[in-house]
Amino acid sequence: MERRTIGAGALEVGAVGLGCMPMSWAYSGSRQRGADSLRAVHRALDAGSSLLDTADMYGPFTNELLLGRALRERRADAFVSTKVGLLVGEQHIVANGRPGYVRRACDASLRRLQTDVIDLYQLHRADPEIPVEETWGAMAELVRAGKVRALGWCAVGARGGRRSGGLYDGTIRQLGRVQQVFPVAAVEAELSVWSPEALEALLPWCEARGVGFLAAMPLGNGFLTGTLKPGRGFEPDDLRARHPRFTAEMMAANQPIVAGLRRIAARHGEGVTAAQVALAWVLSRGRHVVPVPGAKQERWVAENAAAAGLRLTPQDLAEVAKLPAALGSWE
Repeated sequence: MERRTIGAGALEVGAVGLGCMPMSWAYSGSRQRGADSLRAVHRALDAGSSLLDTADMYGPFTNELLLGRALRERRADAFVSTKVGLLVGEQHIVANGRPGYVRRACDASLRRLQTDVIDLYQLHRADPEIPVEETWGAMAELVRAGKVRALGWCAVGARGGRRSGGLYDGTIRQLGRVQQVFPVAAVEAELSVWSPEALEALLPWCEARGVGFLAAMPLGNGFLTGTLKPGRGFEPDDLRARHPRFTAEMMAANQPIVAGLRRIAARHGEGVTAAQVALAWVLSRGRHVVPVPGAKQERWVAENAAAAGLRLTPQDLAEVAKLPAALGSWE
């Protein structure tokens, strides 16, 4: 698989990563199988999808424990990204950026992941009660201590109105502040055919500074695969059950986007899928961009990894640019 670099070329990963969250968090709990997920992780590593993206809050903790079982055997094959800064309660999630907590959380993640070092340690969310420089400084100490190789910033979920201008203005201001403390190696934020907002300012900010960009939800929470049917519904614990783009009405209204991806896929031959076109589009956004699609089954992991070999033509890219904007209010 093609290789890409993160953090001014200091870290190398496969062109397509694996988002491990769906294996134990936020998606259809009844379909989560530890053994299936473990096989999916191994399949990803076999295919060259070396970047494994997780967080201590997924589960909470069970996602890191699952990855630890794979890393025990295959640490040399993997690039491990995990996150700190969010605590999960019974009915709420709160930020905690206190330096002491960050240090304890890192040690706990290292134990669960069964590794001596985390390749990329991301701040999941800034704590509004703590100056972000203090949190980032504590994370920088972990690099100097040899527990972490590089630091990243997670902007996933930090959104306001989807169509409002300057969606990532606040994120960019915070990135500028923490850059004065310790270099940002990567930023993780949503980027897909139906959520291209990062292209306006956040992606150029990263490119100008040699900062890697991890494209979260590059398959639009599964919608861009074309495998989800309007009106079929979701389990109550599935985040899409409350997602304004996943009502039956909005899913039906957004089908032209999937149809367009399928048309492009058909031009590239039998076996090419809408999902692979969606991932290839993300890959075409720059050499510093690594899509991190979520998956928990071997078949989807293999399909996603194969997208690294798909090259979209100028005609394909022009056609994607003309697809209708996704409908569904995020307010």
